[in-house]
Amino acid sequence: MPLKNINGCIILAISIFSILVTSTNPRTELDKFFLLLSSPSSSPDEEKDDRLDFMESSSIVSLASVQDSAGTTAGIEYDFYRSSCPDAEKIVRSTMAQIYSHSKDVSPALLRLFFHDCFVHGCDASILLEDSFGNKSYSTEKQAVPNKTLRGFEKIDAIKEELERVCPGVVSCADIISLAARDGIVLAGGPFYPVFTGRKDSTRSYHDEALAEIPRPDDDLTRLLHLFALKGFNERETVSLLGAHNVGKMSCEFIHNRLYNFNGTGQPDPTLSPDFLNEMRSRCREDNSTLSRDELLERMHSRGSIESASGTQAFQELLSSVPSGADFDTHYYQRLLMGRGLLYADQQLMADKKTEGLVRAYASDDGSTFRMDFAGAMMKMSNLNVLTGSQGRVRLNCSLPLFSTK
Repeated sequence: MPLKNINGCIILAISIFSILVTSTNPRTELDKFFLLLSSPSSSPDEEKDDRLDFMESSSIVSLASVQDSAGTTAGIEYDFYRSSCPDAEKIVRSTMAQIYSHSKDVSPALLRLFFHDCFVHGCDASILLEDSFGNKSYSTEKQAVPNKTLRGFEKIDAIKEELERVCPGVVSCADIISLAARDGIVLAGGPFYPVFTGRKDSTRSYHDEALAEIPRPDDDLTRLLHLFALKGFNERETVSLLGAHNVGKMSCEFIHNRLYNFNGTGQPDPTLSPDFLNEMRSRCREDNSTLSRDELLERMHSRGSIESASGTQAFQELLSSVPSGADFDTHYYQRLLMGRGLLYADQQLMADKKTEGLVRAYASDDGSTFRMDFAGAMMKMSNLNVLTGSQGRVRLNCSLPLFSTK
């Protein structure tokens, strides 16, 4: 059987198992699966038995959305490092599990890092570069205003260090970002999905493109859908990807202007209900409200305040419909139905009949549809404009353009 066909069979089998995990949805089973994959102590036979037991306890659902998103991208494949670095993905998983045990915030941080990387020139780890072509005077993606609040760079470096000890110069930083983001999602209670590997790293960074192409917190629905459509995502995929806002915290700076100076009017967003406006204002005071969005982000960056306690988790306690300890479920969509989306761009999903219908469908579902759609869209995102073969290189240091000769 040709290698391409074999790889396709592997992808189908892995996709089936990932959707079994996604659709059954209990957190305990997700934890069991993740720990089973990352545990170095289990023998191959024990792992095989446990996985079979897990699969037998699950029910099969439609694979259409995953199969559509898992179309082969030239140069990348499932388990690309099976010969050159067989333990690569296990090392990423185990390192992520260790990091997560000390810092739960790593999951949303790396998810956002992954999104910002892939949305600009594809998943090529260009977001990690601190200079381009060795010229530190050249502006990088990392320095662009939308990226100045990104976190998790040191976590990617830690994973890279572990991989370099075992397989020097083999695993790309681009693959590390995609794998670590997926593993962080699973650790946060989200769906598992297969990630192709074999990406190469970019030799340069794209500052101006980051300014122009990354969606903003204050985007209206037209611009939001347009930016996602440019990357090949339809309305359903866009709405499901925004569900990633289920996890993590949000700094008040992202919503200050919505509360105090919407569109430069000196007034709050008129679509906010008085009670929700007051609740948010009680957590985000008026200081900095006269600054522009870019000035707010510049100030955040200069003082090192990347995350505020007055974030998503703090606002969730206001909603009686949100269960205690809710993580990767549909409460994001439930908030939108109540008119309580934190970002203006989020609440804009209710401004159109089609996107509103998707929000209502996800909010009323038991979570399985959202998780399936999200997994498929994340697979698609991870395959955007990847560099393979001679198109890129494997960096020895994720923040510098120093490359392996392998």
